[in-house]
Amino acid sequence: MTKRPEEISLMAEAGKLLASVFAYLDKLNLIGMSTMQVNDLVDGFIVNELKARPASKGQYGYAYALNASRNNVVCHGVPATGDVLQSGDIVNFDITLEKHGYIADSSKTYLVGEVSAQARRLVQVTYEAMWKGIKAVRPGARLGDIGYAIEQHARKNGYSVVREYCGHGIGREMHEPPEVLHWGRARTGMLLKPGMVFTIEPMINQGKHDVETEDDGWTVVTCDGKLSAQFEHTIAVTSNGAQVLTLRHEEKVPA
Repeated sequence: MTKRPEEISLMAEAGKLLASVFAYLDKLNLIGMSTMQVNDLVDGFIVNELKARPASKGQYGYAYALNASRNNVVCHGVPATGDVLQSGDIVNFDITLEKHGYIADSSKTYLVGEVSAQARRLVQVTYEAMWKGIKAVRPGARLGDIGYAIEQHARKNGYSVVREYCGHGIGREMHEPPEVLHWGRARTGMLLKPGMVFTIEPMINQGKHDVETEDDGWTVVTCDGKLSAQFEHTIAVTSNGAQVLTLRHEEKVPA
């Protein structure tokens, strides 16, 4: 379950490449683009520019390089030519990348054009909640501490945490033990040890936490039709805290 230092170094390399994918996305004018166009650009960038592999492509029968989850889509949104981004949308792009046999996983919710104050606040609080979870990571802490920190921040701001989906261990496989819940009780669950690597990826809903899967078998939406946002990073437990392997160029670890 724990990774050797040399394995974490390779995962950090994959994470740095994945961060550059989001830097590429940051430069796009998303208004009027279909989520399939974004998928194709990301696929080409990973393969041709980074000489890496889009790790989600072919995983569990999935055919694309990313998930594109817009507005009330919680996760696993399938790119589509008819899914055109409009000013006012929020959209999460969840991307995985494999290099030298190791996988990094990260996601970011984008504000498309002129977004309402309510949507902007949801996205900001979701981002803060992810970092609350990351800051709870240290040797001797427990998995429950991560979920507790995330849920407390979401609830304090009037939002709910999706319970059906969670973070996960990662390495040579996209999904490894343990499961990392984004809700729960402090001081419960598995003890964190140096060398553990997993994702933290809270999905925060504007309304109730209930979700359902659409007929395509992939797309998960809020039951009440309200907005959902998500952010994700791949994290390694270090001797004194956490290393964010997918840290993006515009980010600084909060004090």
